[in-house]
Amino acid sequence: MQTESPRTSTTLTEHQIKVLLVDDQAIVGAAVERMLSPEGDIVFSYCQDPALAISTADEFQPTVILQDLIMPEIDGLTLVKFFRIHPRLKDVPLIVLSSKEEAITKADAFALGANDYLVKLPDRIELIARIRYHSKGYINLLQRNEAYAALLESRQAMAAELAQAADYVVSLLPAPIPEGPITTAWRFFPSTQLGGDCFGYHWIDEDHFAVYLLDVCGHGVGPALLSVSAFNSIRSQTLPNTDFVWPEQVLSALNTAFPMDANNGLYFTIWYGVFNQRTRRLRFASGGHPPAFLVSSDGNLSQLITGNLIIGGMPDIDYSADETTVDKGARLYVFSDGVYEVDRPGDGVMWNLQDLGNHLLQHPLARGEDVDSLYRTMQNYHGQDILDDDFSMLSVYFA
Repeated sequence: MQTESPRTSTTLTEHQIKVLLVDDQAIVGAAVERMLSPEGDIVFSYCQDPALAISTADEFQPTVILQDLIMPEIDGLTLVKFFRIHPRLKDVPLIVLSSKEEAITKADAFALGANDYLVKLPDRIELIARIRYHSKGYINLLQRNEAYAALLESRQAMAAELAQAADYVVSLLPAPIPEGPITTAWRFFPSTQLGGDCFGYHWIDEDHFAVYLLDVCGHGVGPALLSVSAFNSIRSQTLPNTDFVWPEQVLSALNTAFPMDANNGLYFTIWYGVFNQRTRRLRFASGGHPPAFLVSSDGNLSQLITGNLIIGGMPDIDYSADETTVDKGARLYVFSDGVYEVDRPGDGVMWNLQDLGNHLLQHPLARGEDVDSLYRTMQNYHGQDILDDDFSMLSVYFA
């Protein structure tokens, strides 16, 4: 199940307009300073020595640079080139100043990365308008980069948080049972966003073995927490007035304990079954969940599902259960929809339950490594290493 990712917000820095003039003529520096002095929101700095232009700009961090093209010791076009290769100055708007209008010089300046061209000295109103125009664009660039950096940092922090949540979910899952009358194998591969999958199994008493898997809608820490809460209520058998041998009672109690309106609109699906090893009967109930697959010893596959609603969707719902006989050598597969709802890049064709069933008949999942093989098959089908939803597969073998 999927939902939208959480939004990230940040407060952007308010940048001041800062103008750096590079010109060897002091009279030009004084004239530009007089033009800008009435503008209280504009900070002005003047560099008379072109050899110090790069270091001065790097320290001052202007939002626009005014630079003369004709200066002693260094060619103005060469200085434009130096500005454009400097890592901290390469995006600062650059307005070149020339003593006359020359098409070839103007073309060369633009080719090297200049943003504008003015014949000095321009009219004060025009100069200020161009300074504000170019500074606004540069400040927008700075704020966009700042927002992107904040978003990246937030996503990295969120990824670390989700990784911790995934580790916690895995720590709750039961250890595989390698031998005995019932053996198990499983794998849980969280998606990049972490969904709400959780599963388990335990002996209720000496005769009854419970198997269950639930999937909370959405992605992130919230669904994971709800999943863990519901999982713990089953594992610890703490739901009130519930006989955990009866799946329909368990689903009804979960529906009462975890209503959507008390859990931020979240609901979950579940498959819950109880195997009686004395009678070899498996009683099961599903609430909005994909069917479990029961493969008999002679290779017949049955889909175990009941037509119950999701958990938490509506109060006072009656949940039903069903039963089937489990022969010796049969294998039960319980899984989330992330195992088979995997689309193929290009045409979007999605694996379905029949594809999964055919695969399981041809490749029984007897060990965790077998589940790994199924996961690699889904990775190859999807064309990506990580699937869009949590991948949870549980295999139970009945000797």
